[in-house]
Amino acid sequence: MSADTDSDPDVMGLDHTTVTGWGRTAPTAAWVVRPRTYEEAAAAVRDCGARGGIPRGLGRAYGDAAQNAGGSVLDMTGLDRVHAIDADGGTVLCDAGVSLHRLMEVLLPLGWFVPVTPGTRYVTVGGAIGADIHGKNHHVSGSFARHVLALELLTAGGEIRTVVPGTQLFDATAGGMGLTGVILTATIRLQPVETSLMSVDTERATDLDDLMARLAATDHRYRYSVAWIDLLARGAATGRAVLTRGDHAPLDALPARLRRDPLAFRTPRLPATPAVLPEGLLSRTTVGLFNELWYRKAPRARTGRLQRISGFFHPLDGVPHWNRVYGRGGFVQYQFVVGHGREDALRRIVRRISERRCPSFLAVLKRFGESDPGWLSFPVPGWTLALDIPAGLPGLGAFLDELDEEVAAAGGRVYLAKDARLRPELLAAMYPRLDDFRELRARLDPRGVFVSDLARRLSL
Repeated sequence: MSADTDSDPDVMGLDHTTVTGWGRTAPTAAWVVRPRTYEEAAAAVRDCGARGGIPRGLGRAYGDAAQNAGGSVLDMTGLDRVHAIDADGGTVLCDAGVSLHRLMEVLLPLGWFVPVTPGTRYVTVGGAIGADIHGKNHHVSGSFARHVLALELLTAGGEIRTVVPGTQLFDATAGGMGLTGVILTATIRLQPVETSLMSVDTERATDLDDLMARLAATDHRYRYSVAWIDLLARGAATGRAVLTRGDHAPLDALPARLRRDPLAFRTPRLPATPAVLPEGLLSRTTVGLFNELWYRKAPRARTGRLQRISGFFHPLDGVPHWNRVYGRGGFVQYQFVVGHGREDALRRIVRRISERRCPSFLAVLKRFGESDPGWLSFPVPGWTLALDIPAGLPGLGAFLDELDEEVAAAGGRVYLAKDARLRPELLAAMYPRLDDFRELRARLDPRGVFVSDLARRLSL
């Protein structure tokens, strides 16, 4: 976020500020309020004005989900207490503004890990529920909200409601992008671990069919699985990939020197990306060279390598502000899912991206397991591909519109937490429970207190 000249810092941390997503593509100005107590959060909701308000965590939604042009944005990171840990039963009660990074710092020394983590640990618990985030273990563990035992929700009327799984309000809030209310606390079921290291297997796949065959045949052996894809490779190499899978390393897999402190949580950091970088740094040529080197340096097959949790799950977190590498124009993160049996659609889309020569060096393919109950939760059983593309690529908007059509025709959907450009007429086809969500919102929030740029754009 960048500060605007018009501010009043004495009012509950209030600033008139330009707000954008992690992709930096569609900044808008809003009054950012920073509540420090539940009472201040309730006051912020009550006083957010005609343009409404939307809760926001650490700003890692790629698109416009946590923006609200002309209205209020509630920065919830000031509510960041860990209230209680059940070290025997494996649960934690914490504020919604607590980051997954903080939970790892607190929980790993006790032998517990968060049940689901995306590609960054710098997301809040509230954001993890609001986006119903998924990780490399969805085929085993589902998405984040599946592990939430209860949450406290501040509604538009100022009421604090305890919400539990199996209720309509829980299913609307999980994946509801903050539009049902402000999550204040959550109780989360945790994953037991013996060490803070991962045992990792890595192998190369020669093309997309080879990759999908390997995933389908052996994914059940691994808790975590992800594949990096070279989307600039063409011809017989289209979809070639590096497949990385693993699980939490048991204590007896560690050498003696590491057993002295097996649950240490170490997070190395590199220098921050400069605020200003040359435009066009990520061209087809430079990304093509990177992709070639990345694929060639990967082992053809290696098993049992020990790797830090931070390196396995969150390699980019070691480079602060890595999103700046795309330049001032920012980038689009495009993620979609198509179901099992629709592999031909995935092949066509990968081939089209390859032929279009989209310079993407962050492209990953995963398999999803069973659907989650959230009405707007993204995962469905099948294949999900996510890729970053510089926003200034000529003709990108029209090209992605065409991909949206193909995804919708295949019964798939795009991920709202990463979207900044989907056309609203495709939303109902992608999310069959959309009308239920809209109806519940209308009953719960008839004045439209909770609203975002995403909600306006897609008529949520």
